[in-house]
This record gives sequence, C-alpha cells and structure tokens, in this order.
Amino acid sequence: MASIYGKNRAYVALLALTVVVLCSQCKTSKTVQAQPPQSPQVKPAPATPIDTKKAQLGDKTWEPEWDVFIEKSIPPEMLGWQVPRDVKRFCPRFYNMNEVDKRAFWAYFFQALAGAEAGLEPRTRAHHMQPEVSVPDPVTGMSGQTEGLLQLTYGDSKRYGCDFDWKADRKLPPKDPRRTILQPERNLACGIKILENQIIEQHKPLFTRTSYWSTLQPGRLSYRVFAKEMINPPEACGLAVKSAPVTPQTTTATVKAQADQMKGSQ
Repeated sequence: MASIYGKNRAYVALLALTVVVLCSQCKTSKTVQAQPPQSPQVKPAPATPIDTKKAQLGDKTWEPEWDVFIEKSIPPEMLGWQVPRDVKRFCPRFYNMNEVDKRAFWAYFFQALAGAEAGLEPRTRAHHMQPEVSVPDPVTGMSGQTEGLLQLTYGDSKRYGCDFDWKADRKLPPKDPRRTILQPERNLACGIKILENQIIEQHKPLFTRTSYWSTLQPGRLSYRVFAKEMINPPEACGLAVKSAPVTPQTTTATVKAQADQMKGSQ
C-alpha cells in the first residue's frame, strides 16, 4: 500500500513539473510574440530645387522629419515589383535598389509633389474652378477646395480613409495649423494612401491622365512643374541629368541647417 502511495506521489510531482515547464514555455512564447515590429531603416532624402531656393530666399523649408515620416509610412507593396514600370522615368534603377533607397526615393517623390502642389507650404489652400475639380465635397459640401501640402480634400476621408476631422476643423480659422487637413503628417499619410490606391490597388501607371493630382498627369502644365522638381532623386536611382542646381549630396537636412544659419546671422 505504501509502495502504491509513493508511486502516486511521484506521479503527481512529475505532472506538476511538466505543467510548470509548459507554462514557462507559454510565457516565453507570449513574450516573443509581444515584441513590436522593427521600424524600417531610413536615410536622408535629397532636397528638391524649390527647397534649396526657399532656403536661399530665407523662406520656410521642407522639414527633414517629414521625410522620415514618409519613409516609415510607405507600405511594402510600394517597394516591390507591383510598382508601375513608369517609375523608371525618374528612378531608372528602382527595381534594383535596396528598400532603404526606395523609401528615400518616395520621400523625395512626395517632397517634389508637395513642391508642385503647394510650394512646400503646409497651410496652402486653393479654390479650383475647373469642372473636373470643382465638384461638391461629400463631407463639407463645398466645391473645388483643396488644402495642405498635397492639396487634398475632406472627402478623401471617406474615399481613402484619411484621418481628417471636418467637425473639429470647421470651428477653426481657415489657415489654423491645428486643422487636421493642414497637419503635415496627416496630409502626407493621406497622399500615400491615395497613391497606393492608384498604383497598387487599381494597377494604374504612376503618371496617368486619371491620377488624383494634375501634377502627375502628363501633358498638363502642372506636370512640367513637377518634373522640374524630380531632377535630384537619390543617387541610387541612377537618373542622368545634364545640369542641376542641386546635387544628391544636398539633403533636406543640410538645406534646413543652411536656412537656419542664414536666419541666425540676420
């Protein structure tokens, strides 16, 4: 009887030890799963001609942290073979570049787009009279009104899930930087969603007459303005330019430092 009792005690002890080991493994597994994803590596983006010009004139320049935000926000699909072939127009080696350089290219691309659309000024507001643009906004009811770095609308919050709050913004002055549509990161995040929809979800070219932005529609005057800003993409793109007022070694950070130094010496 004592022998059976001893065996039972040994069995219970072994069972308890097994439970402890399994629970320990569960905790370890949960700890590993709970680790946040690594933030993508970024690098300084080159400066556009308009950015360097604004620095020379003592105007407000592009903020380098906007580059970082864009580079970290680019979805994986915009780094691979799903990107339309006409990206090679301004970045011939795009498909052979590493992800860090591709992210830097997109940062430069959106800087050029913001330069052509809003002169790099986050609080830019425009009213358009063209029939294709002057349509009622489904959120505000106003027609032809675009705002921010990429000249977007509140209707984009419905169409693309952009983080704009018209109910709060309507209580603020038109150019108040607290307005969600004028906040650079929200505006840029929306622009990334719109472009992703165009080139990844709809499988359209990067430059097409049906693009959201007229600046990406070949043949239009605004496209030529955009193209002039695209002459200094990352060196890894391998774009051959005969002459340029700025070099790939000139980044948005160096331009901002130059502008700040000029202001400090005045």
